[in-house]
Amino acid sequence: FYFRNKHRPFLLFVSLLHVHTPLITTEKFQGRSRHGLYGDNVEEMDWMVGKLLDVIDKEDLKNTTFIYFASDHGGFLEAHRGNSQLGGWNGIYKGGKGMGGWEGGIRVPGIVRWPGVLPAGTVIDEPTSLMDIYPTVVQLAGGTVPQDRVMDGHTLLPLLRGTEQHSRHEFLFHYCGVFLHAVRWHQKDSGTIWKAHYATPVFQPEASGACFRRGICPCFGDGVTHHDPPLLFNLSQDPSEANPLSADSEPL
Repeated sequence: FYFRNKHRPFLLFVSLLHVHTPLITTEKFQGRSRHGLYGDNVEEMDWMVGKLLDVIDKEDLKNTTFIYFASDHGGFLEAHRGNSQLGGWNGIYKGGKGMGGWEGGIRVPGIVRWPGVLPAGTVIDEPTSLMDIYPTVVQLAGGTVPQDRVMDGHTLLPLLRGTEQHSRHEFLFHYCGVFLHAVRWHQKDSGTIWKAHYATPVFQPEASGACFRRGICPCFGDGVTHHDPPLLFNLSQDPSEANPLSADSEPL
């Protein structure tokens, strides 16, 4: 692939199954990690990404190749085998994979590399979306996105280059399947990020933070609770979504 395309623009999309059950690890990586089979898969994925980067470096494409590494969802909390957690971990964030609203299901890191163009070691704490990949790639290729419709994504380049300080997304809508579960609003004048939940999964057991009895949280039906008024959180002060605000405590 590289040898055919190294002298012209190319797009390489690699979709890795390594942090997804059933965790098919090759023999070479079994038992390599202190974090069981899931950790072994992460180590193998890391090795595969490294091999790709090695080729890009060897072919002298490092300074002309934009690389973006991300995930489409947070850790899968319900994936267990005995006492082994097979689906990752979401840190301070509530919930996980299959939960269309809670931060643990949708908030994932993105890692970008483009030496000579983007400064190394920069940390950007702004909400972006995988919908942003399309307009970013179009801009990199010298094209323009269709003008006859509203595009949900925004190019990431101004944010990554530091010419803009904030994400162009004022609102982000978080769906579970086709059902709207939550929406976040970045209030530009104050910098505060608010999040309203219209539906949340029913955790089983209640305090577990996951849907262990079902195996994964459902998007609708008796497996979700509808909130009217919505549950409201100030993510700027409460990223773990532990303290819903009320009209009494937060009249604004």
